[in-house]
Amino acid sequence: MFLQALRMTRRDWRAGELRFLLIALVVAVAALSSVGFFVDRMRSALARDANQLLGADLLVRADQPIEPEWLAEAGKHGLRMAQTTVFPSMASSGSGDAAFTQLASVKAVTPGYPLRGSVKLKEGNADRPTRETPAPGTVWVDENLLLAHKVQVGSQLRLGERSFRIAQLISVEPDRGAAFMNFAPRVMLAQSDLASTGLIQYGSRVTYRLLLAGEPLQVKAFQKWVEQRIASAGVKGVHIESLESGRPEMRATLDRAEQFLALVGLLSAMLAAVAIAMAARRFMLRHLDACAMLRCLGLTQGQVTQMYLIEFLLVGLAGSALGVLVGFGAHFALLAWLGSLVAADLPAPGLLPAVQGLATGMLLLLGFALAPVLQLRNVPHNRVIRREQAPPQPMTLATYGLGLASFVALLLWQSGDLKLGALTAGGFLGGFALFALVGWLALKSLRLLRTAFDHPGWRFAVTALQRRPGATVVQVVALSLGLMALLLLTVVRGDLVQAWQQATPADAPNQFALNILPEQREPLARMLSANGVEQPLLYPMIRGRLVQINDTPVTGETFIEDRAKRLVDREFNLSTMTEMPPQNQVAAGKWLDDRKPEASVEQGLAKTLNLKLGDRLRFDIGGQVVEAPVTSLRKLEWGSMRVNFFVILNPSLMSGMPQTYITAFRLPPEKAGLVNQIVRDFPNLTVVDIGSVVRQIQGVIDQVVRAVEFLFLFTLASGVLVLYAALVGSQDERIREAGLLRALGATRRQLSSAQWIEFALVGGLAGLLAATGAAATGWVLAEQVFKFEWRVSIMVWLAGIAVGAACAFIGGWVGLRDVLRHPPMRTLREA
Repeated sequence: MFLQALRMTRRDWRAGELRFLLIALVVAVAALSSVGFFVDRMRSALARDANQLLGADLLVRADQPIEPEWLAEAGKHGLRMAQTTVFPSMASSGSGDAAFTQLASVKAVTPGYPLRGSVKLKEGNADRPTRETPAPGTVWVDENLLLAHKVQVGSQLRLGERSFRIAQLISVEPDRGAAFMNFAPRVMLAQSDLASTGLIQYGSRVTYRLLLAGEPLQVKAFQKWVEQRIASAGVKGVHIESLESGRPEMRATLDRAEQFLALVGLLSAMLAAVAIAMAARRFMLRHLDACAMLRCLGLTQGQVTQMYLIEFLLVGLAGSALGVLVGFGAHFALLAWLGSLVAADLPAPGLLPAVQGLATGMLLLLGFALAPVLQLRNVPHNRVIRREQAPPQPMTLATYGLGLASFVALLLWQSGDLKLGALTAGGFLGGFALFALVGWLALKSLRLLRTAFDHPGWRFAVTALQRRPGATVVQVVALSLGLMALLLLTVVRGDLVQAWQQATPADAPNQFALNILPEQREPLARMLSANGVEQPLLYPMIRGRLVQINDTPVTGETFIEDRAKRLVDREFNLSTMTEMPPQNQVAAGKWLDDRKPEASVEQGLAKTLNLKLGDRLRFDIGGQVVEAPVTSLRKLEWGSMRVNFFVILNPSLMSGMPQTYITAFRLPPEKAGLVNQIVRDFPNLTVVDIGSVVRQIQGVIDQVVRAVEFLFLFTLASGVLVLYAALVGSQDERIREAGLLRALGATRRQLSSAQWIEFALVGGLAGLLAATGAAATGWVLAEQVFKFEWRVSIMVWLAGIAVGAACAFIGGWVGLRDVLRHPPMRTLREA
């Protein structure tokens, strides 16, 4: 039986019966395998470089200097130690008009850093590992800092109150996060030089890290001691990272990326599964006579089923294997588009994504092609004479439910989360149903336009669409879904960015100055005023940690939402003032009364932390505890780009608290040199160029979007495959219709124009639906999420209709190019 199935597979392949089924399977498997290979290599890199990503066997990270008692305890356990201090600050080079200032990520290290792995320095075109650290008076920097400052190795770089000589270029920094995005270039110096810069002041956001390495048992013992000390003393702002956790923030980011990319690939697979089902149905219809003949020659139902199952199994294995190969090649495109966001030296992929790809292909094939195969077993012998087709049996119909169940199982498998998978499945089905309803209504409305044009091709095209409404709706829905995703990521995304830029006020600040000491407040204000900055507003900024709400102590475990956990796990930037800042409005309660302790909370934070008027908030500010009830909720205009605070406390309550100041101001391009002057006169200040940060973030977003756009090309390809499958499925019927119409006097030119009009209507309708869906999504994002006005561009619809028609023309021409080549006489005789 296997040899007979092999011969039939070879015959059907030569006849072209299996090629489309194979292509649809390849697209489905490739879309998911590309994501699988990409994520597998990223996870392997995290596992391989676990200790190098930490730079140690154990890492203690804190927002306050490490306690000396902890260092002594680590020494008792015989552990090797190194420390790093990381914070943002300004780096300056040159002087006078040639001066240049840029935000940098400063990292001070002690000798021995890193304890695991090594820093690699750039020498020519090669990288040289080193166990050394920067010598006193020197710094190591990223190469892009040299390019920005237009300096060379050996040049001077100023940090705060001291200048350093650039001694080396950093190529690889193991504990920086496997080359994940860093918005500021690195400047590394010796820990012993840090105090002389005068950069760290009260209120500076600094991350202190203690790196430890040694015998595993001693490392475990010290980790247990630290965890007990944190729990017993209620220490806040301290995190422990071990080889087992392996950079949890990177793993969480990778998990979210995997879920999102897998769901994008799954949309392609779902459309391809529709194409597989349609191709399998056409295969069944074209093999009814052959199957009846085989039954007449003595084959039983079981033997017929076995033979066709073997044939489909061979096709499934071949298609899945090809899909895995295409996905393997496609994952390199993902790596190329993601660029610097991923590590350059990823390990080779394992076999698991390939096995998962093969399993995915077979699951889709059996789930969506099994029904037609089982229907072939029910073909009666007398079809050879009577050419009657038996209706589907209950078992056959049940297999379509098996296909749906298979896809839901695949969805849950790829998402890795029951709730996310269920929501996504509901979203997919709801979107399909909505698009199908709109497509069906649009198709019905075409009936009214049948006589709108006195052209035979137009009437033939509209009639053809009306004759096959189910197939037409499937074509429109499949094509429009792929198009909508691409339009949303291209045209609509560009419109959203442009609308956001236009929504930003013309006088919005583009510079933020942080870490302003109280004695620097007046001199800085005078400098800004002298340079055209009108009425600069400097606000107090006090760092405090939320430790209690009413009578409930606050920890990361108090909340379920991730954002709430992150907020309470770090220090807040608090402020105090008598008058409410501009761009703030009291949404509930009343503004602060300085005669008693009161707190004003931003309404978004209140919603995240479940705060309401009257709740008592307790903050720990440098060891001093203050408590105040919430007396007002404020609505902020975040798009104003001005200084805003989550929590503002009344001045009398905060009297005597250590504080720095922050301000935001706008500098025109011709005044850009003022930043260099500010950093020169006030070296401890950090000045952030908002425009530069936004451009860097936009660059990262563009890289990610390009990768997602690449995956959505699979979705568009799947939509074209569904269109092709629907057209090819009706090919025999169309050949008979064309032969009859030509016999009745229709010319080949009229029928050809009817085909092209039909393709244009299907593609145009799909493009119209896609553009409308993309525009609606863009409006929701602009108005409800980002809160700015957005005007829809006509380009969305023009691009949607044009691209939709082009895709329909391509799929239609490939699927129906042979319809009009059949002589009418032969067609009528065969009928």
